[in-house]
Amino acid sequence: MGLFDKLKKAFGVQEEKPQSEQSEAIKENQADEQVAIKQPELEENQDKTTLKNEETSNQADVTVDEVSEVATEKTVDTVENKATEEVTSVNEQNQAQNVAETQRYYHGLTKSRDGFGAKINALLANFRSVDEDFFDDLEETLIEADVGFEMAMKISEELRNEVKFQNVKQKKDVSNVIIEKLVNIYEEEGKSEDSQLHFAKQGPTIYLFVGVNGVGKTTTIGKLAHRYQTEGKKVLMAAADTFRAGAIEQLVEWGRRVNVEVVHKEEKSDPAAVVFEAVQKAKKENYDILLVDTAGRLQNKVNLMNELEKIQRVIVRELPEAPHEVILALDATTGQNALTQAKQFGEVTKVSGIVLTKLDGTARGGIVLAIRNELHIPVKLVGLGEKMDDLRDFNSEEFVYGLFKGLVTQD
Repeated sequence: MGLFDKLKKAFGVQEEKPQSEQSEAIKENQADEQVAIKQPELEENQDKTTLKNEETSNQADVTVDEVSEVATEKTVDTVENKATEEVTSVNEQNQAQNVAETQRYYHGLTKSRDGFGAKINALLANFRSVDEDFFDDLEETLIEADVGFEMAMKISEELRNEVKFQNVKQKKDVSNVIIEKLVNIYEEEGKSEDSQLHFAKQGPTIYLFVGVNGVGKTTTIGKLAHRYQTEGKKVLMAAADTFRAGAIEQLVEWGRRVNVEVVHKEEKSDPAAVVFEAVQKAKKENYDILLVDTAGRLQNKVNLMNELEKIQRVIVRELPEAPHEVILALDATTGQNALTQAKQFGEVTKVSGIVLTKLDGTARGGIVLAIRNELHIPVKLVGLGEKMDDLRDFNSEEFVYGLFKGLVTQD
């Protein structure tokens, strides 16, 4: 089942499940009724004492065997029941977590969903027929919805072909086909995508964070430090953005809030020296994770490239497998500007994943579609709110559900 089919099923009213418990209940009642009522009565007026003793002895033996057998059965039943209860409890907890995660995405993408829906509805308000004027308006609408130029062109072309096969004429059919094409292209582009954060097999895991000033990079680091520390990991942060005024103090304050140590030096220190000290400390003191903040001065890409290259050389010299992730922080509220930043940073360093911040505060959630389609860099983290635990691992199905719920109509 494709992602769009799952969406239609999720958005539709589920059929009532047939109630077939009655037959099983009847069987249980009948089984309960078939209980032995009486034990055989002892024979009266037994003449021989020896015979009576033998019978008593035999009965005692049988009773011991029966008690042992019953005790064994009860023990097995108790173990099985306890195991079943534990599995049920785990399943219920997982189900509750899944529901909670779905609600996070649904509420976090309210602005994007409303904005996207408004644009689609505005397009269809003047709908007369699927002609060239309609396709021109569709391309413009999708570009305005921040899905990206390339995806807008793809959807327009595929919709042209779909019209021929499905004879699409109704508004709801046109809307469904548009959403279906968006979802299918998004799903196809992500098949080889690795959206998981990777950890070191041995020694500390190092995540290097890059991104321009003001996108929420330092806040993301602080929230991620809180998450891993809550999970029981030993976490360290490094303030390697030594040139931006207040950057060091900001990360130190986050360290105080989440009770995580921060390696830092005075302003305008060599960023690579900060990272070297942090990596040494992480290795010697057996830290699990080191999160490194860096500068984001894109206005001078040459200096930034040299700085990041030096930092990475220091890391690789100390830990050849590191950094395990180079995460680019992008502000979702900037729409297509975020796409431009991603392309520029891709020229400066090899980005392994993206954290999309402030996704809950923008109507430009469609930028996720453009990032996957045009950059082929996986979104690994998203910011869905201001709370400490609102930084979430990116879930593509939950994202699509949150973005398009209410726009897909049932047949």
